[in-house]
Amino acid sequence: MNKNFPPPPAAPMNVAILRYSATAQALHWLTALLMFAVLPLGWVMTSLAQQNPNRDALFTLHKSIGVTILLVTIVRIAWRAANPPPALPASLPRWEAMLAKLSHWLLYTILLVMPVSGYILSSAGGHPVSFFRLFELPALPHNKGLANLGEEVHLLVQWAVYALIALHLVATAWHVVLRRDGVLERILPVQRVE
Repeated sequence: MNKNFPPPPAAPMNVAILRYSATAQALHWLTALLMFAVLPLGWVMTSLAQQNPNRDALFTLHKSIGVTILLVTIVRIAWRAANPPPALPASLPRWEAMLAKLSHWLLYTILLVMPVSGYILSSAGGHPVSFFRLFELPALPHNKGLANLGEEVHLLVQWAVYALIALHLVATAWHVVLRRDGVLERILPVQRVE
């Protein structure tokens, strides 16, 4: 083994891992599932020709998932305010703890901004926002300038979405593969070993 790069200490087996509540875990994984559905859906729907018969259905699905993400995010923020998350492990360097907190709040911000800007670009652009074709959200007055602003924000913030999701995945790999410090287990249910 290279003495310049000793292996990081694994989390001691006798130290209890402070986990997020079952509700916080469920909301986290639901958000992840919705994000990994809405992003490729956005790429596919915008690549289709205007006359493609599936285009409208894909736009409706994309908008509906976006509204769902907005609602889940609002619930997550409210839950977090009432049920603070467990403290980060003391073994985490200060810069890492600060980066983790910053990236989480940036993720919450974009999970609010993306669906709101999507709603604005659609509704102010004269396109109804249907929620899984069950009902339509209240429409904004037709306003081309507002719709264009919504579109610019939506398209710009998508790059922040990609960057923050990539950072989140890299950080997860860092903690699982290199540090082996049990940070990922905080957001996972307790594993029963028979």
